[in-house]
Amino acid sequence: MIIKKLACGLFLLGAAAALEVSAQAYPSKPVRFLVPFTAGGGADIIARVIGQKLQEKWGQQVVVDNRGGAGGNLAAELTAAAAPDGYTIFQFNVANAIAISLYKKLNYDPVKDFSAVSLLASSPFIFLAQPALKAVTVQELIAQAKAQPGKLIYASSGNGGPSHLAGELLKTMAGINITHVPYKGVAPALSDVFAGQVQLMFAVPASGLPQVKAGRLRALGVTGAKRTPLAPDLPTVAESGVPGYEASTWYGLVTPAKAPRAVVSKLYADVKQVLALPEVQERLTGVGVELIGNSPEEFAQFIKTEIARWSRVVKFSGAQID
Repeated sequence: MIIKKLACGLFLLGAAAALEVSAQAYPSKPVRFLVPFTAGGGADIIARVIGQKLQEKWGQQVVVDNRGGAGGNLAAELTAAAAPDGYTIFQFNVANAIAISLYKKLNYDPVKDFSAVSLLASSPFIFLAQPALKAVTVQELIAQAKAQPGKLIYASSGNGGPSHLAGELLKTMAGINITHVPYKGVAPALSDVFAGQVQLMFAVPASGLPQVKAGRLRALGVTGAKRTPLAPDLPTVAESGVPGYEASTWYGLVTPAKAPRAVVSKLYADVKQVLALPEVQERLTGVGVELIGNSPEEFAQFIKTEIARWSRVVKFSGAQID
């Protein structure tokens, strides 16, 4: 019995030592960074800035792989099915927390199928309007929508995504009926707003504010709990007649479930160092992103909280995707 216990103890020590060596050697080959949306949007910008700095730190290529589709679910499914070795990382975001309530069938579990690494950043949306629209404030938009139920159309970057649910939340809280049209990404949605095919859109500051400054679009409000430093004169939707309204998007980092704890810990430590770099802070805060970098345990709890919060929004709005 003593020999058996000793052997077991030696085995566990050996396994722990092997994991430590594995973490120290990680990464020893290219890392695939899956992003659930097309190139050009806020998610892509964050992934490429952070991915480049991780690549410089590791001396290994970080391949940003944009896999847009199904409201962020396609990339999530690919990650859940990947080997849990740390060489596939995924930009888990608010759309993945929403999906479990929005879709009748989901091919992954947003809690059980991933190991949380860190909440990287968050960002509000800018509520945008086509300049030809009469409404120049949120209150005027609400009045126009009530006078013309179902006539105003808002674009989103995809069914089930946060820009879609931001609109559904506004419909519920403001008591209006505006029609949703999903697009395959931010760029085509913005193009149709420019062209007047649709009148409204919710977009992150990185995508929306340059269009406002260029005069192509009008900003009605910001969807966060507070005003954005990039447009301090732009009121929040909450202070513009919809008290309590808040809809922000966020971007986290996960690996497939059962990744070695030592690898997850190293990923977290390295990501936290990257987020603290002055050039990263300047680049990302400059596009309206608030950097966070919390712990794996904190991010895991945050995901559960967000799932519960957005499930209430989905239920109240009646939104559902087959």
